[in-house]
Amino acid sequence: MASSGAKDAETLWKRCREMEAKENYAEAFKTALYLQRIDPKNEEVIETLRRLNMKIQKFNEQQNSTENRVRTMLKYLTDNELSTEKRIQVANNLVALAREDAGRKCFVELKGFDILMAMMRNVNVKYEVRLALIRVLSELSDGSEDLGRLVLKNVGVNFLVDFMSRQTDDQILGATQTVIQTLLTRFSGFSLKECKKVDSKRLKQYEVEIDAIMSAIVERINARTMTGKCRDSLLELIMVNTDYTALDWGKKLVDQFDGLYKLLEVASELQEIHYESSMEITGNTRTHVALTLEKVYMCMDCDKLRDQFHEKMMEFINGLLRGAEIETKVRATAAITALLNGPLDAGNFCLGQQGVLEMMLVMANSGEIIQQCVAAEAIIAAASKKDKGKSMAQMGSGILKSLYESKHPKIKVRALVGLCKLGSVGGTDSSVKTFSEESTMKLMKACCTLLCSSSDKDKSTEGEDVKKWAADGLAYLSLDGDVKEALIEDKKALNTLIDLGKNGDLSVLFGVVTTFVNLTNSYDKQDILPELIELAKFSKQHVPEEHEFDATEFIYSRCRVLAENHVTSALVALCRSKSKTSREMICRVFNAICEIQELRGKVVQEGGAKALIRLALENNTDYGKKLAAQSLARIAITNNPDLVFPGQRSVEVVGPIMELLHPDCPGLQNFEALMALANLAQTNVSVRNRILRDGGYTKIEQYTYEDHDMIKRAAVQCIVNLILAEQVVKLYEEPSSERVKYLMMLTAEDDLETVSAAAGALAMLTSVSAKSCAKVFDAKSWLEYLIQLTSSKNTDLQHRGVVIVHNLIAAGNEPAQNIVESQLFELLMAIVRPEVDDIPKNIKDVAAAALEIAEEQKLIKNVEKLKT
Repeated sequence: MASSGAKDAETLWKRCREMEAKENYAEAFKTALYLQRIDPKNEEVIETLRRLNMKIQKFNEQQNSTENRVRTMLKYLTDNELSTEKRIQVANNLVALAREDAGRKCFVELKGFDILMAMMRNVNVKYEVRLALIRVLSELSDGSEDLGRLVLKNVGVNFLVDFMSRQTDDQILGATQTVIQTLLTRFSGFSLKECKKVDSKRLKQYEVEIDAIMSAIVERINARTMTGKCRDSLLELIMVNTDYTALDWGKKLVDQFDGLYKLLEVASELQEIHYESSMEITGNTRTHVALTLEKVYMCMDCDKLRDQFHEKMMEFINGLLRGAEIETKVRATAAITALLNGPLDAGNFCLGQQGVLEMMLVMANSGEIIQQCVAAEAIIAAASKKDKGKSMAQMGSGILKSLYESKHPKIKVRALVGLCKLGSVGGTDSSVKTFSEESTMKLMKACCTLLCSSSDKDKSTEGEDVKKWAADGLAYLSLDGDVKEALIEDKKALNTLIDLGKNGDLSVLFGVVTTFVNLTNSYDKQDILPELIELAKFSKQHVPEEHEFDATEFIYSRCRVLAENHVTSALVALCRSKSKTSREMICRVFNAICEIQELRGKVVQEGGAKALIRLALENNTDYGKKLAAQSLARIAITNNPDLVFPGQRSVEVVGPIMELLHPDCPGLQNFEALMALANLAQTNVSVRNRILRDGGYTKIEQYTYEDHDMIKRAAVQCIVNLILAEQVVKLYEEPSSERVKYLMMLTAEDDLETVSAAAGALAMLTSVSAKSCAKVFDAKSWLEYLIQLTSSKNTDLQHRGVVIVHNLIAAGNEPAQNIVESQLFELLMAIVRPEVDDIPKNIKDVAAAALEIAEEQKLIKNVEKLKT
């Protein structure tokens, strides 16, 4: 029976501890009372009851405090006599309370949703209060799946979209969009911002809620009563979440919710055509819808689904083409242009239908401004690839040349871009030219003239439109080396282009960023082996030729001009793009500028470092992330990390840079990553712990075995700054480890800096680890290595060598005896002799201290006498 009682007590203790760990203090207290009944005089039980009682009281105080605060905030929120400033403060306080679990619970229990909805529906409520209440919803949605369901039940996506549809303010639109995205994240696990992938189990569990949210958004994208900015926000939500790497919702959008029809209807809308039934769109809408269509098409992962997409797409296009009015054909052409700018294969499928291309050419010759603009845009989009460009050059160059003669700037600039695109068919190959060099330079000057003349006007829609198209023209032409140099010398055109980017208007992103990519030569370049070039010449095949202005000195010069003219500010403004391809292009430019050491400070000054961290972590191609990480590494190498990456940012930057320590990455990226990590490791413990997390030390260590001297040196230097971390010391102390032995071998390398780093690592390691001291003697030539160090003419190396010997003597009798019985003892004696005056005092002091330790261990007698 006694044994049974002890077993019961043990079970109760276990339950009590579990309940306390889960912060279920009431249940833990109840269990402790049972324990007291079993053993009333047990001091541990009495102490546990006392502790739990205090925790329960504290918890109740917090609960009561939070409940009272939430109740007070909700009461004040509906107090009509409260001043506007006070009500704004109350609403913001409610946001803070909604971040706490207790606050969320009290909000729900006190019927906060009813009060919030009433305030949101009240048109007299101030903007700042509405914004705060939207943020309250965002915090609630982020709490848990159950809270997310409550938000859907009590507020609903339809209400949120209705609320957005009446807004023009970017902050309120962004905050409401965040609520919807937070709900989707909560139900699916997918987060673009936090780089979280979909949780397949959660996705299936909350499929109904996800479909309800997505279908509500898709249902409204073609609503006529919606602002253009709201439509863009909804398109962004669909674009981000439909992606096959996100919710993979494209199949449902096409098959179940008639979403493709609605997207194409938005794509067919034109700002120039206004009726009562027209949708309001912005300059960004068509870009957004083209990207969204591309995301949807990428979800069509088999021929059957792609055929279904084509069928529904042509059903919409043919419906417009059958219309008697020319306006419907204009809209059909606009939709096809969006497809050509998005899912190219689908756009080409449309072009391949009988009569479509001919219709565009007829519209281009119509003499009507809108028809000519739309036709020119379609021809530009159709000339997408080299083979397509050649055919379009034959069919459309004549029409584009005639359109270029138009007196209307909107037509003229579009025709100009078309000619520029056809002229760039040869790419960077200076031997392939569609037009003569003289004609290409004329096109470039025409683009610059339109770009700068429109910038002198007011900020009219037409002026902005002309600038955008002029930038697109330069994007195509700037593949040519002569154009690059001419453009970089045209300061007015260059600054106008940079100012265009600074505005953050995503409709100009392609033209502006592509031009920067071309000016910095940061596009993909194919490395061709000399043997293959000779073989191609022998077989009379075409060999691409590099332009003389694409040499390194010209590229660096252009990068300097761009940096001095604040291109970083433009890149930072355009980083808000949701397009992975566009973000990769921005990373290309950043990396090209950061390649030049003296420009890295300018990048940091204009906010480039912060932008690069986001580019390296969020919504980017794998290649784009690596380029962003390489840019960060370059910045970290030559700048003080404490200043460049203050606070938590120094920890955030470690992850992306660590990704460059991969066998598939080029040696330059490996080297720069190691150099950057060595610099970062000096900052603080948090950074070092982040580097060491997930086997980081092993990744760094593998590069100490590289044949390349610079990579090996950087890896050893990085290790020096990590060696004193407790977990690293344990790696060296492992019985089977030969790491100490390898460090000893590295001290015999030819590269002086590698030897210095290895000796420094050994000096630090032997100062804290007796086990590592013993492992020094595992190296076959340990005596030779240590003699080489302690007798070196380089005072830094000699100092490190003497410190290692000192540490070995201090490590215990056995290692000390090994030193005393070797030539190292004589070397130490020689170093401390007064007549040896070419050795610095700090080295002599360390050597003398080593000898004194040996004397204390009774291995030698009377150090002072031996010195003389």
